[in-house]
Amino acid sequence: MKMKPINIYLILLIGLLASSCALDNFEEPKSTLSGRVVYNGEALGLRSQGVELELWQHGYDLFQKIPVYVAQDGTFSAVLFDGDYKMTLIRGNGPWMDRTDSIDVQVRGSQMIDVEVQPYYVVSNSSVSVNGNNLSVTFTIDGINTNRNLEFAAVYMGRTSLTDAVRNEGVFDIPADQIELGSPVTVEVPIPNGLSGRSEIFVRIGAKTVGVPELVYTQAEGKTL
Repeated sequence: MKMKPINIYLILLIGLLASSCALDNFEEPKSTLSGRVVYNGEALGLRSQGVELELWQHGYDLFQKIPVYVAQDGTFSAVLFDGDYKMTLIRGNGPWMDRTDSIDVQVRGSQMIDVEVQPYYVVSNSSVSVNGNNLSVTFTIDGINTNRNLEFAAVYMGRTSLTDAVRNEGVFDIPADQIELGSPVTVEVPIPNGLSGRSEIFVRIGAKTVGVPELVYTQAEGKTL
């Protein structure tokens, strides 16, 4: 028996409405996992969105990673369903030694964690002052795991706090052979022409390890010109 066209349309419409109701009733994740990537309890300065953490949840048919990107101040946040997760660090992704073990994370409502890493180098005791058309920059590079050599340090200048090796309006490099680990380094850095007319610029100092793509940075510091 052939169905009339109007009956076919009604069946299709009912199917679409049922599908729409199912989507409307789908519960969205409401719990929040927040945290920091730290060394000795201090959050590391990184390139915004340059470092990715991975969350995995076993026991479900759809088993795939949940990417969590780290902000430049070392913090991260993700909205998740309640449950038990495994957090892993991607090999070679951050300016630290690879961590092969996963981290057990239990999410029940709001949860905060610190992810401890072992960087190759850190930048400490940094200070920046304006000296006419220059910046007077002092910092110390400390070797934490020196099985990889230091490649260089650099002073990055930009218009916003999102300043790093990728986003900047000026860079001043200091080769590794001009840096003694654990000792203060002071450099006079010319302010780029594109920034000299501004009322404020942002400065970060980064350290690059040989063979590691991402740098470790100081936190962004705003300076009035």
